[in-house]
Amino acid sequence: MGKKTVLWLQSGGCGGCTMSLLCAQTPNLFSVLDDFGLEMLWHPSLSEESSEGVIGLLEDICAGRRKVDILCFEGSVMRGPNNTGRFHMLAGTGRPMIDWLRDLAPLAAHVVAVGTCAAFGGITSAGANITDACGLQYEGYQPGGALGDAFRARAGLPVINIAGCPTHPNWVLETFMMLADESLRAEDLDPLNRPRFYADHLVHHGCSRNEYYEFKASATRLSELGCMMENLGCVGTQAHGDCNTRAWNGEGSCTRGGYPCINCTAPEFEEPNRVFTQTPKIGNIPIGLPTDMPKAWFIALASLSKAATPRRLRVNATSHRLIEAPSVKDSQLK
Repeated sequence: MGKKTVLWLQSGGCGGCTMSLLCAQTPNLFSVLDDFGLEMLWHPSLSEESSEGVIGLLEDICAGRRKVDILCFEGSVMRGPNNTGRFHMLAGTGRPMIDWLRDLAPLAAHVVAVGTCAAFGGITSAGANITDACGLQYEGYQPGGALGDAFRARAGLPVINIAGCPTHPNWVLETFMMLADESLRAEDLDPLNRPRFYADHLVHHGCSRNEYYEFKASATRLSELGCMMENLGCVGTQAHGDCNTRAWNGEGSCTRGGYPCINCTAPEFEEPNRVFTQTPKIGNIPIGLPTDMPKAWFIALASLSKAATPRRLRVNATSHRLIEAPSVKDSQLK
């Protein structure tokens, strides 16, 4: 079996998913390409070819002279103005990127939306959305997007949405591995077509602030150590992603860095109808409670937890550094 080919295109976005991918360490991008028999036909940041070389490659693929197994698309698709796609013309071709996408996607064995912009529209579609940006197969939560709800790639799967802003590099690489050995099936995708190996987890899992969460010892400012759900808008208990169990660059995550989870793997995260760092409440009760817990239970447990909060956690929660360490009992020293 020959190498599987990868073509990577970029449209409306910041290129952050590529930057994240290049930070992959164990393994790195080039090791995965070599070890799993993947050939990068072209990537705008990594490849030497430009101008005529790229145009010739795309024309060869469209004409059936070259094959593409995995078509990766980063950034949202810009349909404007007036559904012409001319807000993003592919340089040197005289054609909108959306037209190239619609020609190339049916020829690929798999189509991968890299990042939330490509998956659902993301940041590029926020606000007035004057470019009429959308995802490849979704517009926010609504199926459709640039390719339409009925689209299926040659291998039979819909667009694979590796959502995240940016994506964790290993989410992309693990998807590459599964596609290379043909082990990714429809049942491996969640209802929004995100790979379940990361989307079946919650950001809350493995959060370094979980002890504060359990006792409802809450931070009041971003610089403090406590749980950020009650006051600072953290939605890690609802957000799908293994960010805290699969640390970024081996050690980091948003919550470990002191910033609340904003649910960037979800459609429409870019417009939550609130300030990202504030928790909306009704009667001092946060609206965004864990999705799988009845509100009455949460309120009852929160009251008990706060009553039992150790002094150590209460003091440290509103501090920017550790003030009081866990005590060492005499019985533990014997």
